[in-house]
Amino acid sequence: MSITLKDDSSSDDEDVVLKRVSKGDKQTKKKLKRVKKELSDGDDSDEDEEIVHAAKKKQKKLKKEKEDAVLRNTNGNGDSNGKVTGRLKVKKERKEKKEKTKKIKKEEVSNEDDEDKNLADIASETPFQSSARASSIELKESSEDFKWWENGDKEDDTIKWTTLKHNGVIFPSTYEPLPAHVKLYYNGKPVDLPPQAEEVAGFFAAILESDHVKIPTFQKNFLHDFLQVLKENGGARNGVQIKEFGKLDFTKIFEYFQVQKEQKKQLSPQEKKQLRLEKEELEKPYKFCEIDGRVEQVGNFRIEPPGLFRGRGAHPKNGKLKRRVYPEDVVLNLDKEAPIPEPPKGHKWGEIRHDNTVQWLSMWRENISNSFKYVRFAANSTLKGMSDFKKFEKARMLKDHIDKVRTDYKSKMKSPKTLDRQMAVATYLIDVFALRAGGEKADDEADTVGCCSLRYEHVTLRPPNTVVFDFLGKDSIRYYQEVEVDAQVFKNLKIFKRPPSGPGHQLFDRLDPSILNKHLQNYMPGLTAKVFRTYNASKTMQDQLDLIPNEGTVAEKILRYNAANRTVAILCNHQRTVTKGHASSVQKATERIEELEWQKVRYKRAILQLDKSERKKNQNYFKEIDDLTKEEELTIHKRIIEREREKYKRKFERENEKRKFSKEDPIPDSQLLEWLAKVDDLEKLYERESTTGKIELRESLQNLEKLKQNVEKLEKRITNCSLQLKDKEDNSTVALGTSKINYIDPRLSVAFCKKFDVPIEKVFTKTLRDKFRWAIESADENWTF
Repeated sequence: MSITLKDDSSSDDEDVVLKRVSKGDKQTKKKLKRVKKELSDGDDSDEDEEIVHAAKKKQKKLKKEKEDAVLRNTNGNGDSNGKVTGRLKVKKERKEKKEKTKKIKKEEVSNEDDEDKNLADIASETPFQSSARASSIELKESSEDFKWWENGDKEDDTIKWTTLKHNGVIFPSTYEPLPAHVKLYYNGKPVDLPPQAEEVAGFFAAILESDHVKIPTFQKNFLHDFLQVLKENGGARNGVQIKEFGKLDFTKIFEYFQVQKEQKKQLSPQEKKQLRLEKEELEKPYKFCEIDGRVEQVGNFRIEPPGLFRGRGAHPKNGKLKRRVYPEDVVLNLDKEAPIPEPPKGHKWGEIRHDNTVQWLSMWRENISNSFKYVRFAANSTLKGMSDFKKFEKARMLKDHIDKVRTDYKSKMKSPKTLDRQMAVATYLIDVFALRAGGEKADDEADTVGCCSLRYEHVTLRPPNTVVFDFLGKDSIRYYQEVEVDAQVFKNLKIFKRPPSGPGHQLFDRLDPSILNKHLQNYMPGLTAKVFRTYNASKTMQDQLDLIPNEGTVAEKILRYNAANRTVAILCNHQRTVTKGHASSVQKATERIEELEWQKVRYKRAILQLDKSERKKNQNYFKEIDDLTKEEELTIHKRIIEREREKYKRKFERENEKRKFSKEDPIPDSQLLEWLAKVDDLEKLYERESTTGKIELRESLQNLEKLKQNVEKLEKRITNCSLQLKDKEDNSTVALGTSKINYIDPRLSVAFCKKFDVPIEKVFTKTLRDKFRWAIESADENWTF
């Protein structure tokens, strides 16, 4: 047995290294903790995130240096002396223990005969999970690892699946009648309603303060359906005859609902969490299905509850009753060998199908427009991903045919056949201005139009070549654009508007979407008017991204990316109304910037206190000190103090609610008083500074370099906040999400992030990252549409 002797000096050196590294590690941890706290308090600027990233990186580096030092301090046999050896040994034992535990857990999960498996878990398993318990880990892994986009054949075949198992749908809860003293009143008299009619009356009462109930069409449709339900269930029990809407009084029901709503608001966070957990437990069996041996997520597995229809815009069916859906109305789709889910007690399913050529799990017909509603796979599922991929690839294919399409419709602009001219102009409008194809609408549908269904009054011509479009598009969103068109297009539109054509007449009277789409198939298989919107949206985004310089901060790059996205949204007419909280959100952001500006001025004043000669060196640097008025400063002080007091009061309430839920003793009032005393001290500090003009900073900041560094950090933060505010205001009336999710190829966003070193989280939410996983993993920084 040989013994390796260690050089004592070497050991001392390694101990020095360890001490240095440990000290650095502690400092990094403190910095990381401080920045994370700032982030949790609302400072979510890009600069802070970059600090966190850098600190984590440094922490990792220090940890490795520490390990290397420990290893160097160990002899060849693994024997060592002193504290270092102890640390290494403990660390090694911990690692071995962790790996052993991990291995045991894996073996326990994979063993189908594991007698120690929790019975509650087994009870909550879905039928297909229960039958496949032995291979549950394999199923999960195959779902996560199945990268269909790496396969050679990405085409969506007719057969969508071979095996399909799921647990059906969740039905809305049954109606609970109102208390006996809560009544609908008619002409001052209480009405004793049967439960079915009472539920419908409650639907109206619940939205009594909304704008919908003021619409005559809404009132008329509601009254018609309400009286019908009342008649079906034997009328009012106390014989009250309801005939006029104006004599109905829903106040008592509305007030009861308001009380219920307030009681829900008064629930503690723990009680709300408990309710949420109970809801999640109930929904768990329905959230996933098994398709071809993979566990995939289901989209909306809930049956829509009954209520009153609230369509967008002046929809003729506003206020009509959406009737309750029962299991007898529902069709389930599974494979032939799959266990059929149990319907609610006392009911049976409408039909069980085994159709593997469709991508839905269940369906039912709703009564408003007599159309089908479907439960489909979730947005992040394999089949939905394949469908998205195919859609964007088809749009990419169009770039190889677009020149031919454009040449052809330009040549047909002067055709002697009216149909050819209308086809050419319609294709031009769809291609250049991204109009939807449009289609005929029934009398009981909203009067929304697209290109093919444009009427005489929707288009105004202004010589020499300006066209004004003004009509209601999809979802009753107004499309208003003044555009310049080719001379021949203008001339043709003028011909289409000639007498006897007038208001109410179709502009393209010989054309409809089916004729147009059939014609487009001649240029490219699968080409429809909709493909043009996807193509033009993605092409426009590509062109806009190509103009962005690879410079500036992450916030500046995101601002430019959103500007590109906004260009596409405007092209596609993706508008939205300004949200109710927009004004307060803008005010809050503006006040935050003001506070940062004040803090910057405060630090600059502190710099001059330490060295007055600094002003002579750079007068512009200190110019803003004089721009901040006394009144503005006092307003900022007051706002900060009020916010701090409110923060501690909320913290006190929140902590006591937690303790109450956990049946612990509450925090004494003295703790709150101690917290508020700190705020009082801060208020006095600000008052002294305001009175004397002398800045009182902690000792660690009594340093010129540190103060200048803090000023620089604040300037970056102000820039980032200002950019975010500008972005917020620019996007207030434009819906960026619609174009980003449905029309812009997600690989463009991925390529932008990779090329410009922008975190993908800044562009895609967690939901979108799951949905577009195929794009994130398949596109690199050089990918182009």
